[in-house]
Amino acid sequence: MRIEANRVTVALAGRPILAGIDLSLRPGELVGLIGANGAGKTSLLRVLADLLPPDAGTVLYDGLSAGRLGRRTLARRLAFLAQGGTVQWQMRAEAVVALGRLPHRRPFAGLTAADKAAIGRAFAAADADAFRGRSLDTLSGGERMRVLLARALAVEAEMLLADEPLVGLDPRHQLEAMALFRRIASGGTGIVVALHDLSLAGRFCDRLVLLESGRVLADDVPAAVLDDGNLARAFGIGVARGACDGEAFVLPWRALSEVGPSR
Repeated sequence: MRIEANRVTVALAGRPILAGIDLSLRPGELVGLIGANGAGKTSLLRVLADLLPPDAGTVLYDGLSAGRLGRRTLARRLAFLAQGGTVQWQMRAEAVVALGRLPHRRPFAGLTAADKAAIGRAFAAADADAFRGRSLDTLSGGERMRVLLARALAVEAEMLLADEPLVGLDPRHQLEAMALFRRIASGGTGIVVALHDLSLAGRFCDRLVLLESGRVLADDVPAAVLDDGNLARAFGIGVARGACDGEAFVLPWRALSEVGPSR
């Protein structure tokens, strides 16, 4: 699936959140969506997932509006993982992950063999098999996020939009989640991941989209986006740079307001 956002504008309570966003998302690409708190990352993902209508502009899915494509078709082809890992019901993890198969099932029909196989693959991919029989209210925040990631993966959609899926995960599971996204994208699925970890974003993503005050400040390969000027403007930080195993990384090092403008 290809998604095209054209001049997307959103205002909430009279305050501009997104201003004239143009964005193209392609199959087989892992895109990191980065920016400071309040830059518009969550709002943009919700617009792309057809969960928040824009005040102006359009979003097209393979050239069709969500209305023309149909909600059920869009739900099969696009999966969304919301921020926060909140679940309102005391459900077992297996039942939560099975919800990811609802777009593929007939009303009131039980799980098919294909559904069960997809659920099994999703649990394994998210390293969440150990939680199958547990209620979500007994899991830690990181464990719960892995279950919700499995639910999104169970859709087996053509495009996955994930809003800060690394929140609450320990360092090992952060690395494994990003490696998983990388493998899934290599298989042809388009993935957009909102991130705060600049090193992980630069290491694993094919492309980064940097938002600043509701606008796209930069959209390019990671090395081009993560330059000193962009990071100073978008985050107000200076960074330390290095390399390990032949891969470059950046670490937030100082708040520029503490030391004056960078040179």
